[in-house]
Amino acid sequence: MELNPLEQALHTARALVMADLVAGDVAEADVVSLVEDAVTHRRWWVEQWPQGAEFVAGLVAQDVQDALLERYGRWPLCPACAGDEPHALDVEPELGPDPHWVCAKAAVAVAPVGALGRALRR
Repeated sequence: MELNPLEQALHTARALVMADLVAGDVAEADVVSLVEDAVTHRRWWVEQWPQGAEFVAGLVAQDVQDALLERYGRWPLCPACAGDEPHALDVEPELGPDPHWVCAKAAVAVAPVGALGRALRR
């Protein structure tokens, strides 16, 4: 069974954000629930605006980041600024295709959403 493009975008977004959570060792059951909540919320959004399907991964990443901030604190912490005060990465573009985790402080793209593990292993 082939998924329609909207469902495919949602599944891809879920997989990318889960990969980053696993890479950061924060993929506990309650955190996975936050991902599911974000995907459910964005399903409605992308049904209303199908042209936005390519933006869903970045939006889900931001939604999960915001939910984690409320419950646990900043995530993901910037691996590029070792020794500085810990700070979270941002997702850029905020609404666009090909989202990346970016350190605003150092003005550097750290990793594409879904590939944070490579940056954390350095």
